[in-house]
Amino acid sequence: MDAIRFDDKGLVPCVVQDAGTGEVLTLAYMNCDALERTLASGETWFWSRSRGELWHKGETSGNVQRVRELRWDCDGDALLALVEPAGPACHTGERTCFHNGELEPPVPGEALAVLERTIAERRAERPEGSYTARLLADPALIADKVREEADEVARAGGEESDERLAAEAADLLYHLAVLLASRGLGFADAFAELNDRRR
Repeated sequence: MDAIRFDDKGLVPCVVQDAGTGEVLTLAYMNCDALERTLASGETWFWSRSRGELWHKGETSGNVQRVRELRWDCDGDALLALVEPAGPACHTGERTCFHNGELEPPVPGEALAVLERTIAERRAERPEGSYTARLLADPALIADKVREEADEVARAGGEESDERLAAEAADLLYHLAVLLASRGLGFADAFAELNDRRR
C-alpha cells in the first residue's frame, strides 16, 4: 500500500488483464478502500467515479474477477490486476470493455485465446460439417493429427522456407489446441507447467 501513489482525488487507475490469456479486460479506478478490499477478498473492488461509491466486480452479475496477482508500475501511480474472470468484464456482456475499434484481424498475441474460444464453441455446439467438431468426436484422430503435424513442422524446419515452417507450426498449434480442449485443458495449463519448471 505504501508504494501506491493515489491522485489528488484519492484514486489510482487499475488495468485488469486476464491472467490466462493476457487480454486486457477493463480499466477501472481504485481508492484506498477498494484496494484494501481487493487485497483482503482476493476479488476486484473498484471506486465508481460516476456513482461515487465502492463496487465489487460481479456482485450482482456473478462475473467476479479472482485476483491472481497485483502489480504496480515504476512510479506507483497505476495498478495491474491479473485476474481469472468468471464471466464477461463489460456491463454490455462483452468479454472485454475494449470491444470497439479495430478488432479484425486479431493481433498475433490474441491468436491463441481466440482459437481456444472458437474450439470451445465448436465443442459446445458440434456444428455439422465442422472439422474441429469431427476431431473432438475422435480422440485417436486428434492424436494422429498432432503426430503428423509435428513431423511436418520438423521437416519444414530442416528443409523448407520460413513461410512453410510458420504455416506448419500454425497447423500444429491448432491441432494441439484441439487435443488439449478434448481433455478439458488449454494452453494456460501448458504455460503453467513451463513456469513450474523454472523453479
